[in-house]
Amino acid sequence: MKAKCIMIQGTMSGAGKSLITAALCRIFFQDGYKTAPFKSQNMALNSYVTRDGFEIGRAQAMQAEAACTDPDVRMNPILLKPSSDTGSQVILNGKVYADMSAREYFAAKKDFIPHIIKAYDSLAAENDIIVIEGAGSPAEINLKADDIVNMGLAKLLDAPVLLAGNIDPGGVFAQLYGTVGLLDEEERKRIRGLIINKFRGDKSLLEPGIRMIEEKTGIAVAGTIPFFDIDLDDEDSLSDRLQKRTHKKPIDAAVIRLAHISNFTDLSPLEGDPDIGVRYITKPDELKGSEGKLPDMIIIPGTKNTTGDLQKLRECGLEEEIIKAAQGGCIILGICGGYQMLGEKICDPEGVEGSIKEMRGLGLLPVQTVFENKKTVRQVKAMFEADGKTAQTGGYEIHMGRTATGEAKPFAQFTDRRGEVFSDGAVRENIYGTYLHGLFDSGELLDVFAGIIAKKKGLKQERVPAADRNLKKEKEYDRLADTVRSSLDMEKIYDILRIL
Repeated sequence: MKAKCIMIQGTMSGAGKSLITAALCRIFFQDGYKTAPFKSQNMALNSYVTRDGFEIGRAQAMQAEAACTDPDVRMNPILLKPSSDTGSQVILNGKVYADMSAREYFAAKKDFIPHIIKAYDSLAAENDIIVIEGAGSPAEINLKADDIVNMGLAKLLDAPVLLAGNIDPGGVFAQLYGTVGLLDEEERKRIRGLIINKFRGDKSLLEPGIRMIEEKTGIAVAGTIPFFDIDLDDEDSLSDRLQKRTHKKPIDAAVIRLAHISNFTDLSPLEGDPDIGVRYITKPDELKGSEGKLPDMIIIPGTKNTTGDLQKLRECGLEEEIIKAAQGGCIILGICGGYQMLGEKICDPEGVEGSIKEMRGLGLLPVQTVFENKKTVRQVKAMFEADGKTAQTGGYEIHMGRTATGEAKPFAQFTDRRGEVFSDGAVRENIYGTYLHGLFDSGELLDVFAGIIAKKKGLKQERVPAADRNLKKEKEYDRLADTVRSSLDMEKIYDILRIL
């Protein structure tokens, strides 16, 4: 029997759709239903590699984890990875399809509908409930023609909708009323409940507004979810964590906030570490902390536009300051695109990233990168050695370039799912470069780096070993589910599912 479904749409980006979807996935799983998330089209630079080597949005991988099922390419058949202000790399069914301008993609959207339906139907045949996530707002009236991710998708799948609004910035009742008002009659009928999200304070104060919005829209409010901190993967630039500018912990880690930063969830384990203070910087004068000292560690993360972001580092003066810090003994870690930047040269003969055919790197590692049209996408296990210690970890690779390391000492030994063993990355003294995403999730690699820095700084306090992030996330999924279950009218939501 085909799965029941329910769709979460939002009044805007940042309304909380991803986490509400994850919460419902965990709740339905807890209640004994085989559940899967689905998002027809996601735009994000935070991506994930499935076991079988397909690329999907990180949010759908997070939601799959909440549902206690393996992330699957069918959960996100279309992923758009912005490479400029007007263009994106289009990932279709987990593989690179094309680089397209916004206008080209908009004109071609209807061609992708068969892929969306095929992916959804296949998932629905294997599950009891599918929790569908929309994107942005269904009331973007300039984009409603040929919509494949909000009300257009709800119509294709005959899905009932819960509409969520974010009260935190204010104006939630206007958000909800305006969104409903801009929809046509058939679309309004699909909305079976309203959700007020991220509320701080006394819920009783909302009652007059709730009564009025229900009267004006004719749609019941299905619940009010409180604002609370949750340590789960966020979507790209909307993450508040990227605004951190100070640290108050023994170890100071400065992350270069690149314009096209990708997979910043690589850094989540550092942010939750009791000894490491993470701050994000965009200008040279921010590199030194509040005490006027250089950081203990500088991290250059992944990026969707390596040459473009390297050019911006060069123009704003950060490149020079990073090189000075490296010469002064600061640990420099480059991940994926950040690793490519640390090398001597980046070549792009086929114009994979743009018009720059060759570019000088920071010259901190004796490696050279050549961009190719073929994309490396795979999960791996890794063994890392430094300072007489070893760390076992794992993660995944997602990159277009191939880096020649010559005689450089490798960062780690990788083992892929077929059992093939090969070297990754490069190390030279205090400079480290790797293609490994998710490198700190096991906690072991984080302990090694923290130990190196603590030894260098003469820190005497005993370090508590870093927790395995996967175990920590399981507790967070349960906490998320408990909060949302107690905040929503779950009887009403189950009633909506039974009506289909």
